[in-house]
Amino acid sequence: MVLERDKVIVLDAAATDAGVRVGMKRGGVTTLAPEALMFDRSAAREHEMQREVAIALLRFSPQVAVCEEETIVVDVTASLRLFGGILRVCRAIKDVVKAIGVTARMSVAPTGRGAWLLSKAGRRRVLKMRSLEQHLGALPFMAVPELRSFADWFNGLGCRVLSDIQRLPRAGLKKRCGVDLLDSLDRAYGLAPELHEWLELPPTFSARVELPDRVEHAQAILFSARRLVVQLCGWLTAQQLALTHATITLEHERGRQAIEPTLIEIALAEPTWHEEHLVRLLKERLGRIELEAAVIAVRLTASEVRAAEPPSDSLFPEPGGSAQDHNRLLELLAARLGAENVLRPAPAPDHRPEHANQWVPVQSNPKTPPAPDDLPRPTWLLHAPLRLMIKNHRPFYGSPLKLVSTGERIEAGWHDGALVTRDYFVAEADDKSCYWIYRERPSVKTEETRWFLHGLFG
Repeated sequence: MVLERDKVIVLDAAATDAGVRVGMKRGGVTTLAPEALMFDRSAAREHEMQREVAIALLRFSPQVAVCEEETIVVDVTASLRLFGGILRVCRAIKDVVKAIGVTARMSVAPTGRGAWLLSKAGRRRVLKMRSLEQHLGALPFMAVPELRSFADWFNGLGCRVLSDIQRLPRAGLKKRCGVDLLDSLDRAYGLAPELHEWLELPPTFSARVELPDRVEHAQAILFSARRLVVQLCGWLTAQQLALTHATITLEHERGRQAIEPTLIEIALAEPTWHEEHLVRLLKERLGRIELEAAVIAVRLTASEVRAAEPPSDSLFPEPGGSAQDHNRLLELLAARLGAENVLRPAPAPDHRPEHANQWVPVQSNPKTPPAPDDLPRPTWLLHAPLRLMIKNHRPFYGSPLKLVSTGERIEAGWHDGALVTRDYFVAEADDKSCYWIYRERPSVKTEETRWFLHGLFG
């Protein structure tokens, strides 16, 4: 499989109407269209873009090679069953290339060199070796770089396509053109092994992209940021890692009034390497940010990663979704509402319920003691205990309450000056509702016994 960058010069309607044509010199263009925008070609930037695409394609195969003439070769032989066949692989690759922001021509063939040559002619898929020989033979011989320097000689011999070159005596070709030409043709036709320098990745990931213009709204950054996320997912897949913490750096304009970059921290409760989930989290975070200044560049850094764990292979799916689905939902809520607004219970080592019942951000990971499993605990604890009425020597809350459990005595707080002495019970009302109430133990026998409602059972 090969992707090759299209070498097409695009002129808009205004430039065409002004008389601008492909191949004109700069002076002629400015004369016909003074307001025309022209950009110089940057070979270094093109090579960098090519490498970015190659990194993103690592999610489909670890064998990705960056070749000459803006070509990327991907060996997807071992990945066809995983992605559901060659057609689905091609569609997925097109989506990745589109997310990077480039256009490409793609072809499939049994050999990498053959797929590259076919992509130049716009041929899509050649899956059998016999068909490959037929389609390659119909290509103009100028498609092969090693043949271009001998174009005049071949034209003089009446050669027009590769099949004409293949019919010439090999000994004469080797003596006249050298062994490199024959080796190139043999690799394309599958007569010689192909040796590629597969892409090597850095041990850490940090990628940066410059925005095409000053951006003053955070939501407008999502397109360029997704380009970085696509590369990150390719890097994670190739390294067999999962992301646990990432940092988005929004760089602002430089100068005398330059300000520090805006940092967006993304912490994940469940390690992931999936593009869709990361893009959704980033979208929610960007939607909650107000920029202090225009953004000119975005950088994505994988701060913390860990080894990727294989998905569960249980026969029956878990009801209500898997643990991974639950964690992704919590991450999405934290990104949308703010981490400080999505909490989880974190019991503290204290016998007093109002002190033991604490709430912390869901993405934090403090060490919490296990809750007692042999004693009844309500689902809902009131913020402040509610004093109950006493009717016929029984606590009353809508109806008389009947004690249905043994007492649990709590006497603590002497060390911090907030001493409590209580006897807790589970009480049942006439409608079978259950409450968690306690009786305050008086310090002297003459004091009145008071009952309080402290929690409600679900």
